[in-house]
Amino acid sequence: ALCDRLTNTAYPARNPGQNLADLQAQVAANNRGTQELHRMVEQFGLPTVKAYMQHVQNNAEQAVRRVIDQLYEQHEDRPLTCEVPMDCGATVKVTITLTSPVLAPSQSTAKIDFTGTSAQQPNNFNAPLAVCKAAVLYVFRTLVDAPIPLNAGCLKPLEIVVPKECLLNPVYPAAVVAGNVETSQAVTDALYGALGVLAASQGTMNNFTFGNNQYQYYETICGGSGAGPTFHGTDAVQTHMTNSRLTDPEILEMRFPVLLESFSIRPDSGGAGHYQGGNGVIRKIRFQSAMTVSLLSGRRHAVPFGLKGGCSGAAGHTQVSRKNGEVEILGATARVEMQPNDVITISTPGGGGYGERV
Repeated sequence: ALCDRLTNTAYPARNPGQNLADLQAQVAANNRGTQELHRMVEQFGLPTVKAYMQHVQNNAEQAVRRVIDQLYEQHEDRPLTCEVPMDCGATVKVTITLTSPVLAPSQSTAKIDFTGTSAQQPNNFNAPLAVCKAAVLYVFRTLVDAPIPLNAGCLKPLEIVVPKECLLNPVYPAAVVAGNVETSQAVTDALYGALGVLAASQGTMNNFTFGNNQYQYYETICGGSGAGPTFHGTDAVQTHMTNSRLTDPEILEMRFPVLLESFSIRPDSGGAGHYQGGNGVIRKIRFQSAMTVSLLSGRRHAVPFGLKGGCSGAAGHTQVSRKNGEVEILGATARVEMQPNDVITISTPGGGGYGERV
C-alpha cells in the first residue's frame, strides 16, 4: 500500500521497494546500536558509562584547544579570512579569530564567522546549518594529530557564527539538496584556506546519476586534493566531505546497461607549486540503453585555488559525444537524455598547489 502511494503521484518515486528496504536497514542498524548501548550499561553500570563518555569529550576538547594554540603561534592574533566563489554565483566567506590566553592556554578558542557569505539562493545550493557545523567539526578534527574519536567535544572551543537567511543558514522554503554534497566542499576549502594549511581540493563531489523506469544509479567521482606546506596533493581521491567510494567496474557493467570505456588520472590538472596539487580523473561511460542523466557538480568555472604562491587546479569539464558525432558541453548542473552508444566524459578538477615553484 505504501509503495502504491509513492508511485501514484505526479512525481512518482522510482523503485520504492528498494528505497524502503534501505530505510528499514538503517532502522535495524539504529536498533542494534541501542541494544549494544544497553548491554554496555548492564555490564559496567550507568555512572561508569556516562563518566567515560564525558572523558572522551573532554579529551577531544583539549586536543582541539592545543591545535588552536599552535595556529595562534603561527598567525598571532590576526583574523584569518578566505572567500570561495561557487559556480552557482554564491560566495562562502569565513573569518577565523584565534584566542590563546597566555596564562590559560587550556582555554584557547576560535571564532568561526561566516558573515559576508551570500544570502540564501533561489537554487538548491543552500546548506542547512547542521551541514556548516559538520564541515567546521571535520576540519578541526583533521588538524588534531591524535587518534581521538570524532565527537561533540571537538566543538566546545569553537564559536560558530552563521547569519540567518544566508547560504549556510537558510530558512524555509529554501531548497537544500546540493548543500550537503556541494556547498559543504566550498565551506571546507574556505576553512583550510583561511588557516593557510591546505590549498583547495577539487571542491565538488561530481554527483552523477542516470536511470530510467528499470534502472537507477548514483555515484560521486573523485578528483585531486590540495597541496599543503609539506606535502603534495593526491591524485584521484575522494576529498573531504564525500565519505563515499565508486562501484567496481565489473559490478557496474553487470548491473547496468553501460560500458565503462575508461577511468584514468587527468594529467596536469593539479596546480603547480613547490608542492603540486593532486590530479583529477577522466571517467568515460558509454550507454547501451536510453537513460536520463543528471549532473550536480561545481568547479567548472571557479577553479580550485592555490596557496602561498601555488597555482590553481584545473576546472572540471563534462561533455556528451553523440553517436552521430555531435558533441555537447554540459554545465556544472545539467540534465540530458542519453541514447544507445552516446558517451559522457566527466573530467574532474585538480587540487591547488602550495608555495611558489622553485
